[in-house]
Amino acid sequence: MLIKLYYPSTQRLYAFKWSVFSDWCSARNQDPVSCDVSHVLTFLQELLDKGHTPSTLKIYVAAIAANHSLEAGRTIGRNALVSEQIQEHEQEVERREQMSGYKRMRRQHQKQLIALENRLKAEMDEHKLRLQKEVETQANDTYIELERLTKMQAAQLDKELKASAAEEKRIQQQISVQQKEELTIFLDTQKKQYRLCRERMKEEKQERSSRHKETTQRSQAEEEAQLLNQQRLIYERSCRALKRRSLIKKHEFEQEQMREELNKKKTQKEMEHALMIRQDELRFELMRHQHQTELENQKEYNSRHRKHALQRRQQARNLKTLEMEIKKQFQDTCKVQNKQYKALRNHQLEVSPKSDHKAILKSLKEEQTRKLAEQYEQSINEMMASQSLRLDEEQKAECQALRQQLHQEMELLDANQNKTKAQMEAQHEREMQKLEQKATLHRAHLEQKKSWSHFMRNKLKKIKHLFKHQEQELEMFDIESAHLGSGSLASFDFPKDEAR
Repeated sequence: MLIKLYYPSTQRLYAFKWSVFSDWCSARNQDPVSCDVSHVLTFLQELLDKGHTPSTLKIYVAAIAANHSLEAGRTIGRNALVSEQIQEHEQEVERREQMSGYKRMRRQHQKQLIALENRLKAEMDEHKLRLQKEVETQANDTYIELERLTKMQAAQLDKELKASAAEEKRIQQQISVQQKEELTIFLDTQKKQYRLCRERMKEEKQERSSRHKETTQRSQAEEEAQLLNQQRLIYERSCRALKRRSLIKKHEFEQEQMREELNKKKTQKEMEHALMIRQDELRFELMRHQHQTELENQKEYNSRHRKHALQRRQQARNLKTLEMEIKKQFQDTCKVQNKQYKALRNHQLEVSPKSDHKAILKSLKEEQTRKLAEQYEQSINEMMASQSLRLDEEQKAECQALRQQLHQEMELLDANQNKTKAQMEAQHEREMQKLEQKATLHRAHLEQKKSWSHFMRNKLKKIKHLFKHQEQELEMFDIESAHLGSGSLASFDFPKDEAR
């Protein structure tokens, strides 16, 4: 019963595939029986372009081959040629599918690499932009701090100048009041002496009186002029000493401002250098991460490639297993068919007369042989459809040569991959060493940066210029004081403010 169920379904499937091929040939004014192999290959290529699977194409090939052999009465040699061409076409189709799958995998890998490179480039650009903004923010904050410090120093300088002017004015007023008091006391004393002399002169003679009066008035005038000159010298000397002290205070204040400004600039330079060193470390870490990601991607690609090569090597083994399964199925079918024919023979011998037994046995034998031939032919067609035909001697030799060539190519591929891997590892090691050397040199360059030496030169130059200017200004003031007759004012004591 297995044969009766198996044959009709296969025949219906082959009949349907043959009808599709017949319609295709009729649409092109071709006879489906007498068409050559090129038309069959064109038909299969169109089916493949429409999206049919290789298993469906194998069924079409088996149906066309079976109908050609049955309807057209082709010879065995022609069938072998057609089968060989169909097998070559199927192998070509399978190779194209493998190559298209490999190309698709390569395109996906290239897209992933491009996406990774774009992402890493975007990260690097974002990192550079963020570091640049951080440096600009630091520079702007330092500039604002220096402006605020300059304004504060200018305000303090104005305040000190106003305080010095007020102090000078107060001391001048104090000296003027003191000199006026001394002059008043001196005039009162002169008047008293004059009154005493006048009383004494009344007792003396008129002549001596007038002469003594003139002498006394001249002496009083000289003493008064001497006192006024002495007061003027004291006043000028006090003013010059006050100006000198104010100038010294101004110099000290300028020195303090210079120290504060230079300390601010020094702090800003140190912060800038520390920031640049940290940015260099972050940049090195990002590049190391990118190289590690590229290495992991290359390892993953090599693993996929080895897996694909292993699958290709195992394909021949799978075909051999499929061939053994078909042989076993054919043997099982033959055993079942023999049992069925034995049962049919016994049944017909029982129901028929004995004179017809010989003819019945002969007809049953012929029918069994015909069925076995059909079964054998169908098994061959199925094996052709599944690409599991037995190889003849030439094909075996060719297959062996191809296997040897494939083995050699695989060895060369493995050697090339190992060489490429070693070169990549060496290249990565060299790049890591170069990056480390570059980072070390860059750190040393940052530590001994020209801007720092320029800053130190400017600092020394400013300090030297300030001290020289202050020394010249103080020396010119002392020379001017000496020309005015004030003498040395370094140890001059100001009059005490009793009211304070």
